[in-house]
Amino acid sequence: MQKQNGFTLIELVVVIIILGILAVTAAPKFINLQSDARLSTLQGLRGAIQGGNSLVYSKAAIAGDERLDTAAVTIATGVNVNVAYGYLLATQADLAAALEIDFTNDWVVDAVTTRTPGVPATPTDAVPGTITIRQADAPSTCTVTYTEAVNGSDAPGFSAKLDADDC
Repeated sequence: MQKQNGFTLIELVVVIIILGILAVTAAPKFINLQSDARLSTLQGLRGAIQGGNSLVYSKAAIAGDERLDTAAVTIATGVNVNVAYGYLLATQADLAAALEIDFTNDWVVDAVTTRTPGVPATPTDAVPGTITIRQADAPSTCTVTYTEAVNGSDAPGFSAKLDADDC
Protein backbone atom coordinates (compact mmCIF):
# COMPACT_ATOMS: atom_id res chain seq x y z
CA MET A 1 0.00 0.00 0.00
CA GLN A 2 1.05 3.47 -0.79
CA LYS A 3 1.01 6.13 1.96
CA GLN A 4 -1.17 9.19 1.23
CA ASN A 5 0.66 12.54 1.55
CA GLY A 6 -2.00 15.14 0.63
CA PHE A 7 -5.61 15.84 -0.25
CA THR A 8 -7.36 14.31 -3.19
CA LEU A 9 -8.94 16.45 -5.88
CA ILE A 10 -12.41 15.50 -4.69
CA GLU A 11 -11.66 16.67 -1.12
CA LEU A 12 -10.39 20.02 -2.39
CA VAL A 13 -13.48 20.52 -4.59
CA VAL A 14 -15.79 19.72 -1.65
CA VAL A 15 -14.01 22.28 0.57
CA ILE A 16 -14.23 24.95 -2.16
CA ILE A 17 -17.95 24.28 -2.61
CA ILE A 18 -18.57 24.55 1.14
CA LEU A 19 -16.64 27.83 1.31
CA GLY A 20 -18.63 29.15 -1.66
CA ILE A 21 -21.93 28.32 0.03
CA LEU A 22 -20.82 30.02 3.24
CA ALA A 23 -19.71 33.11 1.32
CA VAL A 24 -23.03 33.38 -0.54
CA THR A 25 -25.08 33.12 2.65
CA ALA A 26 -22.86 35.32 4.84
CA ALA A 27 -21.97 38.11 2.38
CA PRO A 28 -25.38 39.87 2.39
CA LYS A 29 -25.18 40.14 6.18
CA PHE A 30 -21.99 42.18 5.93
CA ILE A 31 -22.79 44.21 2.84
CA ASN A 32 -25.69 46.06 4.50
CA LEU A 33 -23.74 47.29 7.54
CA GLN A 34 -23.68 50.96 6.48
CA SER A 35 -27.46 51.28 6.25
CA ASP A 36 -27.85 49.40 9.54
CA ALA A 37 -25.43 51.82 11.18
CA ARG A 38 -27.41 54.79 9.85
CA LEU A 39 -30.64 53.29 11.14
CA SER A 40 -29.12 52.75 14.57
CA THR A 41 -27.79 56.30 14.64
CA LEU A 42 -31.22 57.72 13.81
CA GLN A 43 -32.84 55.57 16.46
CA GLY A 44 -30.22 56.87 18.88
CA LEU A 45 -31.08 60.46 17.92
CA ARG A 46 -34.75 59.74 18.47
CA GLY A 47 -33.94 58.28 21.90
CA ALA A 48 -31.78 61.30 22.74
CA ILE A 49 -34.61 63.68 21.88
CA GLN A 50 -37.06 61.64 23.96
CA GLY A 51 -34.67 61.52 26.91
CA GLY A 52 -33.88 65.21 26.62
CA ASN A 53 -37.58 65.98 26.47
CA SER A 54 -38.15 64.05 29.70
CA LEU A 55 -35.54 66.12 31.48
CA VAL A 56 -36.76 69.40 29.99
CA TYR A 57 -40.35 68.56 30.91
CA SER A 58 -39.22 67.88 34.49
CA LYS A 59 -37.53 71.28 34.64
CA ALA A 60 -40.62 72.94 33.14
CA ALA A 61 -42.87 71.20 35.69
CA ILE A 62 -40.67 72.36 38.56
CA ALA A 63 -40.88 75.92 37.19
CA GLY A 64 -44.66 75.60 36.70
CA ASP A 65 -44.41 76.04 32.92
CA GLU A 66 -45.65 72.62 31.78
CA ARG A 67 -49.13 73.93 30.85
CA LEU A 68 -47.96 77.08 29.05
CA ASP A 69 -48.11 77.32 25.27
CA THR A 70 -44.78 79.14 25.19
CA ALA A 71 -42.08 79.38 27.86
CA ALA A 72 -38.32 79.36 28.31
CA VAL A 73 -36.71 76.86 30.66
CA THR A 74 -33.19 77.06 32.05
CA ILE A 75 -31.62 73.61 31.77
CA ALA A 76 -28.04 74.49 32.66
CA THR A 77 -26.12 77.51 33.79
CA GLY A 78 -26.84 80.06 31.10
CA VAL A 79 -28.57 77.60 28.75
CA ASN A 80 -32.22 78.37 28.04
CA VAL A 81 -34.47 76.40 25.73
CA ASN A 82 -37.91 77.28 24.45
CA VAL A 83 -40.72 74.90 25.26
CA ALA A 84 -44.36 74.37 24.39
CA TYR A 85 -46.37 72.60 27.09
CA GLY A 86 -43.12 71.64 28.79
CA TYR A 87 -41.54 69.97 25.75
CA LEU A 88 -38.83 71.22 23.41
CA LEU A 89 -39.84 73.30 20.43
CA ALA A 90 -39.03 71.79 17.05
CA THR A 91 -36.28 74.25 16.18
CA GLN A 92 -32.66 73.69 15.34
CA ALA A 93 -31.51 76.14 18.02
CA ASP A 94 -33.49 74.52 20.85
CA LEU A 95 -32.49 70.97 19.93
CA ALA A 96 -28.85 72.01 19.59
CA ALA A 97 -28.91 73.73 22.98
CA ALA A 98 -30.70 70.95 24.82
CA LEU A 99 -28.98 67.95 23.26
CA GLU A 100 -25.66 69.42 22.11
CA ILE A 101 -26.27 68.28 18.54
CA ASP A 102 -23.70 69.37 15.96
CA PHE A 103 -25.70 70.77 13.05
CA THR A 104 -22.57 72.05 11.32
CA ASN A 105 -20.88 68.72 10.58
CA ASP A 106 -22.86 65.69 11.72
CA TRP A 107 -26.55 66.48 11.18
CA VAL A 108 -28.60 68.26 8.51
CA VAL A 109 -32.03 69.84 8.90
CA ASP A 110 -34.08 68.95 5.84
CA ALA A 111 -37.31 70.74 6.72
CA VAL A 112 -38.76 72.93 9.46
CA THR A 113 -42.39 73.86 9.99
CA THR A 114 -42.87 76.56 12.59
CA ARG A 115 -46.03 77.26 14.48
CA THR A 116 -47.62 80.39 15.81
CA PRO A 117 -47.91 80.01 19.59
CA GLY A 118 -51.50 79.98 20.81
CA VAL A 119 -53.01 80.05 17.30
CA PRO A 120 -55.28 78.21 16.83
CA ALA A 121 -56.26 77.40 20.38
CA THR A 122 -57.95 74.07 19.65
CA PRO A 123 -55.67 71.05 19.30
CA THR A 124 -57.71 69.58 16.45
CA ASP A 125 -56.97 72.63 14.29
CA ALA A 126 -53.44 73.21 15.56
CA VAL A 127 -50.53 72.85 13.17
CA PRO A 128 -47.56 71.84 15.33
CA GLY A 129 -44.01 72.73 14.55
CA THR A 130 -41.89 69.96 13.04
CA ILE A 131 -38.24 69.45 12.23
CA THR A 132 -36.83 66.76 9.94
CA ILE A 133 -33.24 65.70 10.61
CA ARG A 134 -30.84 63.33 8.86
CA GLN A 135 -27.15 62.50 9.05
CA ALA A 136 -24.95 64.69 6.89
CA ASP A 137 -23.74 61.80 4.74
CA ALA A 138 -27.06 59.94 4.59
CA PRO A 139 -29.54 60.09 1.72
CA SER A 140 -32.51 62.41 2.09
CA THR A 141 -34.81 59.40 2.39
CA CYS A 142 -33.34 58.40 5.78
CA THR A 143 -34.77 60.88 8.30
CA VAL A 144 -36.37 61.42 11.70
CA THR A 145 -39.12 64.02 12.11
CA TYR A 146 -39.85 65.51 15.54
CA THR A 147 -43.29 67.05 16.07
CA GLU A 148 -44.00 69.44 18.96
CA ALA A 149 -46.71 68.90 21.52
CA VAL A 150 -49.91 70.69 20.49
CA ASN A 151 -51.57 70.83 23.90
CA GLY A 152 -50.87 70.14 27.53
CA SER A 153 -52.20 66.59 27.44
CA ASP A 154 -50.23 65.28 24.45
CA ALA A 155 -46.56 64.41 24.24
CA PRO A 156 -44.48 65.26 21.19
CA GLY A 157 -44.45 62.79 18.34
CA PHE A 158 -41.96 61.19 15.99
CA SER A 159 -42.13 59.84 12.50
CA ALA A 160 -39.20 58.23 10.81
CA LYS A 161 -38.12 56.88 7.49
CA LEU A 162 -36.07 54.10 8.96
CA ASP A 163 -36.17 51.55 6.18
CA ALA A 164 -32.90 49.77 5.47
CA ASP A 165 -33.56 50.08 1.74
CA ASP A 166 -33.84 53.89 2.03
CA CYS A 167 -30.72 54.43 4.08
